[in-house]
Amino acid sequence: MSSKISRRKFLETGAIAAAGLTVVPSSVLGKSMGYKAPSDKLNIVGVGVGGMGNANLNQLQSENIIGLCDVDWKYSKRVFDKYPNAKKYYDYRKMYDELGKSIDGVVVATADHTHAIIAADAMTMGKHVYVQKPLTHSVYESRLLTKLAAKHKVATSMGNQGSSGPGVRQVIDWIRDGQIGEVTKVEAFTDRPIWPQGLMTPKQAHKVPSTLNWDLFIGPANKRPFNEIYHPWNWRGWWDFGTGALGDMACHILHPVFKGLNLGYPTKVQGSSTMLLTDCAPNAQMVKYVFPQRDNLPKVAMPEVEVTWYDGGLTPMRPEGVPAGKNLNDQGGGVIFYGTKDILICGCYGVNPWLVSGRKPNSPKTQREVTLSHEMDWVRACKESPENRVETASPFSEAGPFNEMVVMGVLAVRLQALNQELHWDGENMKFTNIPSDATVRTIIEDGFKITDGHPTFDKTWTEPVNAIAYAEEMIKHTYQNGWKLPDMP
Repeated sequence: MSSKISRRKFLETGAIAAAGLTVVPSSVLGKSMGYKAPSDKLNIVGVGVGGMGNANLNQLQSENIIGLCDVDWKYSKRVFDKYPNAKKYYDYRKMYDELGKSIDGVVVATADHTHAIIAADAMTMGKHVYVQKPLTHSVYESRLLTKLAAKHKVATSMGNQGSSGPGVRQVIDWIRDGQIGEVTKVEAFTDRPIWPQGLMTPKQAHKVPSTLNWDLFIGPANKRPFNEIYHPWNWRGWWDFGTGALGDMACHILHPVFKGLNLGYPTKVQGSSTMLLTDCAPNAQMVKYVFPQRDNLPKVAMPEVEVTWYDGGLTPMRPEGVPAGKNLNDQGGGVIFYGTKDILICGCYGVNPWLVSGRKPNSPKTQREVTLSHEMDWVRACKESPENRVETASPFSEAGPFNEMVVMGVLAVRLQALNQELHWDGENMKFTNIPSDATVRTIIEDGFKITDGHPTFDKTWTEPVNAIAYAEEMIKHTYQNGWKLPDMP
């Protein structure tokens, strides 16, 4: 075969090879074809850049950062200074309006309660999205993002970066190879919260800083006066804005459980916690999920499994055989898989998996190895066409159902006063066994004081509300202040 190739033939071959790319490198298709090639770099905007958004953008500096949006320009100043050529905004909607035609991808790292609307608006514009965990604040929002991603065929990723790591892959390989046998029980925990929780609603209204747009921070939530306890960062513990330690950390810690055991929707759930207040997540909580039997894998069966979550300093009892003195908290938490053959333990993000027996299996590798950062693997997927795309390690097709499970656990904690195991219909997003006349109420203030040396509580409670309506509002929020999600596809 001749080593010579005509220029025309070379260009035709290059065009065919590039057909699998959405963003075609300019080095492949040149002006000589009469085709103006897109840049081989993505044009990325960030929404919520003062905290984790900054860490995400640090991993994306090889791309073009063209827009930055944050409701707090003081908190975000260091990020604005880092990208002086990026246009700055308070309101993401204005950024979308002005830069929309130029945007390829959007990184969302705002408070939990605004993840869904910012990502949904981007996907309806045909933009790729990377969204920090938890993916959304509610079950319905997770379902919506899952379906919008499928409809618009965009590249997606949730920011549970451990899903791209070797630990998660190792856990999955060992389970699927039958190394620990059938798993019927899992326990998981985190040392979070490391932010304030268990707080009563502050009565004092602080002056809103001139650099903060408080109304935009509130977004679709109920309006409330500004107080420094909410922002920055401490919003995680407040129900209107965050999802507590479960929403924050379960997306990291339970990911190898969800993926390794092929979990879908749970069928039963129970929650328990320290004092449950109206506005703020409790100091510590437990949630028990029950998942039904799944299809068997070639080397191992998938029976019904019970998954129990602990946080706030609560941890599972130590399994027999674990060396005395060994701390099971590895990088913020841990998971214990109880198999019929062995016990598998790993840390947060799936790191450093090991077997209690001491064995070190050499199981076949079944998972795609991610050699880029979690964020850059999303960039790779953005540049591939929908027909040829290799999905990220946490695409919404998986992260959406997974996040539904996580935030449904939050509901179990908030409905614990019903004093019953709750039955969950995942397909239809509803609890099926709450009595029609059941009511719930929560504590506004605990009224704790010491009188003549005796501690007393004079609790102030909310009025009783119908439990089914209360649950439905948490499953699918009523957006306030004129905000509206796109319709469910």
